[in-house]
Amino acid sequence: MIVVLAERSDEELFLQALAFAHGLGEQVRAVGIDDSAGYSPDGWGAALARLVSEREPRAVLAPGTDRGNEVLAHVAAELDVPMAANVTSVTPGDPLTVVRVRWGGSLLEEARLHGAPALLTVAPHAVAAAEDSVDIELVPASAEARVRVSERVETVTAGVSLADADVVVSGGRGVGSAEGFAVIEELAALLGAAVGCSRAVTSAGWRPHTDQVGQTGTKISPSLYIACGISGATQHMAGCKGAKKLMAINPDNEASIFASADYAVIGDLHEVVPAISAEIRKTRGAG
Repeated sequence: MIVVLAERSDEELFLQALAFAHGLGEQVRAVGIDDSAGYSPDGWGAALARLVSEREPRAVLAPGTDRGNEVLAHVAAELDVPMAANVTSVTPGDPLTVVRVRWGGSLLEEARLHGAPALLTVAPHAVAAAEDSVDIELVPASAEARVRVSERVETVTAGVSLADADVVVSGGRGVGSAEGFAVIEELAALLGAAVGCSRAVTSAGWRPHTDQVGQTGTKISPSLYIACGISGATQHMAGCKGAKKLMAINPDNEASIFASADYAVIGDLHEVVPAISAEIRKTRGAG
């Protein structure tokens, strides 16, 4: 039997973890933690560890989210077994061989996981999400929790969600200022896209952190990612490597982002982006 932690904060990634578990070829049980008292990593970990001790599953999986990684780390500490985070594939055996994402997505590591049960978090977008419905068994969180969430501040976003957008238009240091994002927002509006940015932009205070794409921001997998004035640092590419197609606009023909781009436009984004927007309007007007 394989147990999958149902992570309600990101249903899509939970369904991906569920599909990953189904691929291992054993009976799968989805388990959720009763969070009526609020999220508590040690309380959730203790509850899941207790269930594991009672049912002795071969493996426990969770989505590779901040919460999934945190809870399974607590389970590993409770049971004194190792845990592998951000796994993309598993080869059966004793011990299990796993492939996992390391260094912000810049490399894949093959490792052997000793101990039972196997504790794994599934890397985002490693597999397609499961489409079938599943019953989720709810278990109570441990009453001995030492850490509790006292307040939750919801992020208010207008328009398309960055994590779910089919098209994302991002700006980097090359945009030049907060006001310079007007051309990025204009193109995004025409495409029904979300607006993203690089870490340099959030560090400069031009955009909120919620707009950041990258290792320390949001990891995305749109059909099209348009990167404007972004050099292509490893940390940024770790966040957008799931994109089906990447279009890069940069005046520096040696920018590292071009090595990953499907479409390269060498030019000033302040000229190129408005020209793209104008051509879209022209085409739609002609239609």
